[in-house]
Amino acid sequence: MGILDSITNFIEPQQMSVLLLLGIVLFLGTAGGRIFQKLKIPQVVGYIVVGIILGQSGIGFINKETVSSLQPFNSFALAIIGIMIGGELQFKILKKYGKSFITILLFEALSSFIVVAAFSTFGAWMIFHDLPKALALGLLLGAISSATAPAATTDVLWENKTKGPLTSTILGIVALDDGIALILFALATSIAGVLLGQTTQTLGMNILHLVYEIGGSVILGSVMGYGLSTIIREYLEEEKILAFSLGSLLLLIGLSLLLSLDMILGAMAMGFFMANYAPRKSKATFRLIKNFAPPIYVLFFVLVGAKLDISQLTTIVAILAGIFLVGRTSGKFLGAFLGARISGAPKTVQKYLPFCLLSQAGVAVGLSIVAGETFSEGIGDLIVILVTTTTFVVQIFGPIFVKYAVKKGGEIGLNITEEDLIRSSRAEDIINSGVTAIKENQNIESILKLYSENDNYVYPVVSSEDKLLGVITMDILKDTFMASEFSQFILAHDIMFPPPCTCGIETPLPEIYSLMKKKSVDYIPVVNPEGKVEGMIEQRAVSRLLSQKILEKQNIARELG
Repeated sequence: MGILDSITNFIEPQQMSVLLLLGIVLFLGTAGGRIFQKLKIPQVVGYIVVGIILGQSGIGFINKETVSSLQPFNSFALAIIGIMIGGELQFKILKKYGKSFITILLFEALSSFIVVAAFSTFGAWMIFHDLPKALALGLLLGAISSATAPAATTDVLWENKTKGPLTSTILGIVALDDGIALILFALATSIAGVLLGQTTQTLGMNILHLVYEIGGSVILGSVMGYGLSTIIREYLEEEKILAFSLGSLLLLIGLSLLLSLDMILGAMAMGFFMANYAPRKSKATFRLIKNFAPPIYVLFFVLVGAKLDISQLTTIVAILAGIFLVGRTSGKFLGAFLGARISGAPKTVQKYLPFCLLSQAGVAVGLSIVAGETFSEGIGDLIVILVTTTTFVVQIFGPIFVKYAVKKGGEIGLNITEEDLIRSSRAEDIINSGVTAIKENQNIESILKLYSENDNYVYPVVSSEDKLLGVITMDILKDTFMASEFSQFILAHDIMFPPPCTCGIETPLPEIYSLMKKKSVDYIPVVNPEGKVEGMIEQRAVSRLLSQKILEKQNIARELG
């Protein structure tokens, strides 16, 4: 640790500009995510691990003060996640899966609450031999356990372009179960206050505050969604749409903090309203926000890892954390399975949804802090340490289980766009290797026959050694017949012209499109290193192929349920 200590002492975060600090965090976080992605582990795990290394549990490069000063980035990231989740919850999806959503939601949240409350109460009673204290601790931990973190879960879904009933159910559950967690926490706080003999708000006051927080968040988000939808209808320029969208999101964050409302719930309501009020126009908004979001996500998850402090782990905390993890995991598994089974959800949802509800973070940590402040003289600090410790575990393993589930459910890669296919394709994926090459001494009659039997627009012309000499297009053929009355005596060599550009079998599709645009052509011959023709690529055929692939993915997603 000597070298690391020297480095961290030499580069104090407090002495650096915010931009330099963000640059270091963003660069290392992205690199860590890429490394884990190469290892077939969700990139979000890499971000968190980098944060742990840089933070309080590692070299201490990012301390508590730094994390606190960068809190606005956390809020921004959570708001982006919220609006994107809301945008996925369209009326047609709710109509199709609404019954399953509600049944699963109630079962998984209540099951987790009951199991964790029972396990934690028993464990705390065995340790402290104080039944009221144990029962209060169990109720509060049970309520907190019902929340599921949307951030890490949705990042895995978006990273793997998932689509289908399992994905839709996951998004619906993580969007709604925080509301259940807030209700349970309000009830648990009132009962715990009575058990511990502390002066806290009455149950009625807690319920009124809950109604204000949930209702106010939904109303604010809906109003902001309506306003943004109305504004973007007037604009076609993407830069203006992005500016208005981010401005509206920041305004929502500021108003939520000012009015003590739930920012994530408000952002979800905003996205939900836009997706259903202006579905066509809002697609551009969601696409632009999604493209803008990756650096914000990286910073958010690195900071999540940085603020985890493993040094607070004591024997008592370790025992209670283990009980909490076992109880929450078994409760979520049991509740999700029973809810999916009873509601008649698709088989993939019944089998794999339980693996997707393990992550906890934002709301759970927030509720633990509220509990810590409310019961500071009793069990408050213990709850904060317990939730922070267990968050470290589930944030690492939760995304891995989500990827396992959507992979087993067959939903990975079903939400791809044409841009995704273009970025991931190479010449070998879209080449027409069956195109017939025209010999340079081939007569016009055989060339015409070739055109009549195939629907290719352009053909390569090759030498006797099969090396590319030029190309013949349909337009050239037409011009030849119109310009010459001796066209029947013309050979391929006479009407071909040199290929404007060529590519290799490994050339990425974006580079191929760039070459076509630069040379103002819609085709390109594919040749090997010796100059021999491997095939042809025509833009119209590529577009048809990509559309077919997208349609096939959509059909697979529909067949899943």
